[in-house]
Amino acid sequence: MLHAVIMAGGSGTRFWPESREARPKQLLRLTGERSMLQSTVDRLSGLIGDERILVVTGRGIAAAVSEQLPQLTPSQILAEPCRRDTAPCIGWAALAVAERDPDATLVVLPSDHVIEPVAEFQRAVEHAVRLIDAEPDRIVTFGIKPTYPAAIYGYIERGATVAGDKAAPASFRAVRFREKPQVETAREYLAAGTFYWNSGIFVWKARTILDALAKQQPAMLEHLQRIVRSSTANDAAAVLEREFTAIRGISIDYAVLEQATNIVVIEAPFTWDDVGSWQAIARLRGTDEQGNTVLGRHVGVNTNGCIVRSNDEHVVVTLGLKDCLVVHTDGATFVANKHDEEAVREVVRQLRERGWTDVL
Repeated sequence: MLHAVIMAGGSGTRFWPESREARPKQLLRLTGERSMLQSTVDRLSGLIGDERILVVTGRGIAAAVSEQLPQLTPSQILAEPCRRDTAPCIGWAALAVAERDPDATLVVLPSDHVIEPVAEFQRAVEHAVRLIDAEPDRIVTFGIKPTYPAAIYGYIERGATVAGDKAAPASFRAVRFREKPQVETAREYLAAGTFYWNSGIFVWKARTILDALAKQQPAMLEHLQRIVRSSTANDAAAVLEREFTAIRGISIDYAVLEQATNIVVIEAPFTWDDVGSWQAIARLRGTDEQGNTVLGRHVGVNTNGCIVRSNDEHVVVTLGLKDCLVVHTDGATFVANKHDEEAVREVVRQLRERGWTDVL
């Protein structure tokens, strides 16, 4: 049976000051009337029942996740006591699902992507499930056809075509995963035509990923097994704290995918955006005649190419600005060159250094 594992533990630092530790990006309504997390769950409607959805998140926002997803029971929200990257997150979820359904197939997906149309996404997942039914030890992922030489994404190099239904999305053997490249290398990937952006979405049997972790990360798996075994015990909270904190953090790419051999990449038939920064809002929300993207009350005079985010209670007025990012929130206002927004990480670091944690 197909289950979903949604990874919702990120901090969304690049969306500061709207994204805060207590309300990170996945809980925000950045692209519509629903939060990123809610939209991710909505995308599964009709494909996977609510009872087969598991969300892994941070302890500090678990209550907020539960509030946004009232259809999920407390046992469907796994709250990590600390951040340890994606491999422990996925391993814990796979163990929890396998306890109930030993032959489970999992679709693992981040909580903060925008994917359209939903019907094409679901069709691609169904194709992935068929590929796994044919070879249960397969790992299936989705590659996004690159449109420019992005240095902010990992890449997947494709190999030979995988035989299958001609009406299904194109599928290929994955030759290797490549880390985020330099721009020149990204240009080479784009020119080659055999590379995809790594979407970070995977489909596999729970036992496949657990077998891989047993082989590649046995210490991690032992910690996770102790957590699952004690989940109904009186000391469950103490065991979770002790065992999860002891895990060495590592991504699923390093822990499993770089050593795996039976990986299939499906060329995604859907559009995809990982909404990695404020610039994504301009792509997704569009621009006006002056090239501005505005969310909230704004008056712009001689203002071009800007992204402005406010609310209905606060008016932002800009005069003579070009290519700027202006974000107003309760307690903090951020103004920056929109092309230098990666430096927000340094801003957050300095705020933490000053002890101004009330705005983090």
